[in-house]
Amino acid sequence: MNYYDDSKEWKYLFRNAIDWDQLIPLYHKEFPTSDGIKDKEELIHIYEELLSTIADWAGSSVAERAKDLDLQGAGIVKDGRTINGELLNKFYAEAKNLGIFGTHIGSEYGGLNLPAVIATMTYVFVSRACISSSTQLSFFVTMADMIERFCDEDLKKKFIPKIINGEISGAMCLTESDAGSDIGSIKTTATKRQDGRYLLNGSKCFITNGGGGLGFVLARIKDAPQGLQGISLFFVEQEITNDKGESILNYRVTKNEEKIGLHGSFTCEIVYENSVARLVGEENKGLQIMFYLMNEARLGVGLQSLGGMEASVHLMREYASTRVQFSKILIELPLYKKILEDLEIECSAYRAFLVDTMWIYDVFQKLDMKKRVPTNSLTEDEEKLFNNVSKVIRKRTPLVKYYGAEAFSAISTKALQGFGGYGLMKDYPIERIHRDSFAPLLYEGTSQIQALMALKDLIKNILKNPSLNFFKMISGDPIKKFKEKNPIRKKFLTIQSEFKSNLAKLVLYTLKPVSLNKIFDIKSWSDEKKIEILMTHAETICQSLSYLETLKVLATHAEKDFSRENLFNGYCKIIIPRLAYIYSSWKMCN
Repeated sequence: MNYYDDSKEWKYLFRNAIDWDQLIPLYHKEFPTSDGIKDKEELIHIYEELLSTIADWAGSSVAERAKDLDLQGAGIVKDGRTINGELLNKFYAEAKNLGIFGTHIGSEYGGLNLPAVIATMTYVFVSRACISSSTQLSFFVTMADMIERFCDEDLKKKFIPKIINGEISGAMCLTESDAGSDIGSIKTTATKRQDGRYLLNGSKCFITNGGGGLGFVLARIKDAPQGLQGISLFFVEQEITNDKGESILNYRVTKNEEKIGLHGSFTCEIVYENSVARLVGEENKGLQIMFYLMNEARLGVGLQSLGGMEASVHLMREYASTRVQFSKILIELPLYKKILEDLEIECSAYRAFLVDTMWIYDVFQKLDMKKRVPTNSLTEDEEKLFNNVSKVIRKRTPLVKYYGAEAFSAISTKALQGFGGYGLMKDYPIERIHRDSFAPLLYEGTSQIQALMALKDLIKNILKNPSLNFFKMISGDPIKKFKEKNPIRKKFLTIQSEFKSNLAKLVLYTLKPVSLNKIFDIKSWSDEKKIEILMTHAETICQSLSYLETLKVLATHAEKDFSRENLFNGYCKIIIPRLAYIYSSWKMCN
């Protein structure tokens, strides 16, 4: 099966939902290119052919191997290292031959220099086939990007070509046994040597691909401030050369965790004992850099989740088209049909939301890279564009992660139910996909962490101009709705204003100001008990924001193309009852 060629939705979004006119000039300033590509249309055609090739590989080789990889596992841990199994090595070899490890890395390091949005689409296809495989794949692509973006030139030249060639990968090493979501509590220490390097001591747990060979590690330098302010970021190699010229182990992998899902992906415990490391960036400012990778990873979880949703609804429809009950095939039973159609609508809506987010993220990534090169500072127009896309990405990152992970788990549950008793059996892949759906709920920050992030940013934006923002929220901005003539946009604004009005009432109630004027006084937010009451609603607020951002994208598409109106209206029918239930839960706290 070809996950791109066989999908009208993917083809539509590739051709219509990405602003190629804005994106392509960031990669190619003029035509013909040095490769002889004559114009934008030819370039887009090449991108599409590449997508088709990778989608075909994912739908055949990767998908066919997924069951066995789940049964056999990623490999073993031996003598402080991870040893890849045969099936994982086959996956790596095929990915290398397709050039996937270096899709959006600069050509000077051997990469293909493709727009990042192409790489993200291919990641969805691999995730649909096998989430374990896509998890392992991600730590080639992200490590190359992190090294290219934040490390010295010697590390770039040494490691990026090796990553692209599939020789080495890496891990993001944050979590400790007593420091999961609370990163500020990490205990791993770093001691500076006379040569400028550091020695790390401590351990990390739940580290995906911990034996890949490289690691970005969070640690605290001696006498650094406590909490988040005293964390530094280090680059560590697993294999180093000692004074005698011998290759030695710099840190040990001590365990590969047994999990309910993601069996084909390594999840490791790592021990550092005077492990030699390099500082990345400045001392005590490591978290700012790691947040870049964490946010990229959170968007990656959204991509994984979309792949899992696609697999779930496809398998459910395929099964329902042949399974007979009550003298009818399942797809003809009204309730079954309604459930499946709703799942497909939500999957299509989230896909559109994600693609819109990822091409904007592509612009952000490219301009961010340019900002980091002193000789290539941004123009005035580029700086303005960078600020705009940064705001969008900051707002959407927790929503993409939250909505994707929650929807994947819910959709895979419904799909498994659609198989009846067979859903529990290993005869069908839906049980594996459902087991794998729990990982996105947990790694890169749980759903609740994403919800709190979204709430924090929402309140921060309100307080920038509280009197104006609260007026608009309470009133629903009626002038804007009244002036709007387009029925699609008008419907969206109506749903949006209802959310704002209900949110304003929730905030006013939970904070309980002595008078309305006090709501505009930031000091009134210092009452921890009142803030805690508002925080209990963080998840439903995040849900609502996710639905509205998705609906906003669908409205934009429907305004431009009448054929997208059905998806917009279908999604409205799904989320309006959900929003009504959320608003009623807010009112119940009155």
